[in-house]
Amino acid sequence: MFKKLGLFSCLCMTTSFVCAGEVRIYAESSVDHALNDIIKLYQQQYPSSKVTAVFEEEMSLTQHMQQSYGADIFISTNKASLHTLAQNNGINKNRPKYLTSNQLVAITSVNMDIPFGPSRHFNFAQAFKGYLCTADLNKSALGSFTKQSLNSLGWMSNLGSRIVENSDDQTLIDAVQNGKCDVGISYQTQALTSKKVKMMGIFPAKTHDPIDYYITLTKQGDNNKDANQFEKLLLNNAQVKALWLNYGFTYKRR
Repeated sequence: MFKKLGLFSCLCMTTSFVCAGEVRIYAESSVDHALNDIIKLYQQQYPSSKVTAVFEEEMSLTQHMQQSYGADIFISTNKASLHTLAQNNGINKNRPKYLTSNQLVAITSVNMDIPFGPSRHFNFAQAFKGYLCTADLNKSALGSFTKQSLNSLGWMSNLGSRIVENSDDQTLIDAVQNGKCDVGISYQTQALTSKKVKMMGIFPAKTHDPIDYYITLTKQGDNNKDANQFEKLLLNNAQVKALWLNYGFTYKRR
């Protein structure tokens, strides 16, 4: 499953060729809202440079990364896949650069009050009566982080058949805000997009792998001055950093 949101469509584009002045991005779907605003900011500053962004779940994104797919830029939480891409000559070695970070949160409907204590001593399964909505625990990046945290805190075994896996984060949030699930586990950034859910608490970072996003130019992107220009804006522009923070992303302490 993927969402394709583009500001410009180029008739002469193929999987290996992009028109001059165009930047083609493949990005992990949880950055969609923030990145679309960043693209608008970029287009205001560079109106002759057009950007097409494709947003995908991490697993699909990883597959497309390995196929190159005519992309200039990849934004991914899977740094290992980016390094694999480097080994396969898709990008230059040591090219991935840290961009921003996310957090894993427990959410519920704004109409419910459910306690949350992110420790092994807290009985999470008894804190609510209904279902727990998660992403696919085995086939998505969000699901992988969720599974790691539930196991680390010792909560997984007590939840059993009450876990309802969802195909993507938006479906998960819809299920929580509509009352199909009492509780959900989501990225902080996605939780903040809905006024009908609220965050119960944040899962400790030590309970799961870092949710860090990395950006890299492909070898095609290295030769695209507009792609280099866009990457520079993403990494160095103060307005862009403010946009990431506004959408709930975080930055590591340097």
